[in-house]
Amino acid sequence: MTAPTVLLADDHAAIRAGLRIMLEAQGIRVVGEAADGDVAVRNAAALRPDVVLMDLRMPGRDGISATSEIVTRGLGDVLVLTSFDEDELVFGAIRAGAAGFLLKTVDAPTLVQAVRSVAAGEGALDPRVTRRALAAAAQGVAVPAPARHEQPDLTIREQEVLDGILQGWSNAQLATHLRISVPTVKTHVSNVLTKLGARSRSHAAALVRAREN
Repeated sequence: MTAPTVLLADDHAAIRAGLRIMLEAQGIRVVGEAADGDVAVRNAAALRPDVVLMDLRMPGRDGISATSEIVTRGLGDVLVLTSFDEDELVFGAIRAGAAGFLLKTVDAPTLVQAVRSVAAGEGALDPRVTRRALAAAAQGVAVPAPARHEQPDLTIREQEVLDGILQGWSNAQLATHLRISVPTVKTHVSNVLTKLGARSRSHAAALVRAREN
């Protein structure tokens, strides 16, 4: 299996150095670094990493804005690495399309697995971050569900896939549970996100939870 490639975006050089050592020790290739959002976008465009490991609070252009452009332009998947008290920033990153969220207290095995999961097209959510983000959604912080889909017209299979997404299942787990192939799961996930007007699996979950509350 080809090693995932990663771009590190954090304004602290010491943190970037520590992350590089941690990831490269596990066979993950760090192809570049960035100390602010503008450089992160430029380097993502030039290097096309599988994953951008993104800090949210940086001088100049912040991580949310950078995440939005990177996702919109298809320059790589974004895995946010944030502090526990940055609820509003984390939720903003959901809307921007981040594929995963971890706290900066994460241990090496969890971080490595998260990078590999995101590089494989799956999500990686710290349960504490997820709960806090969904709580914010329930309180009205989230962007409202698209007006054109008050109740998205999902097929039975798409509803099953959405139920799995809400359970935090990976594409592989969905494929096993539904007895279909992973490529077919990815097609259904794409259809679900389109109908929900969501940018990512975590954004879809937040929109559903907000609607239910």
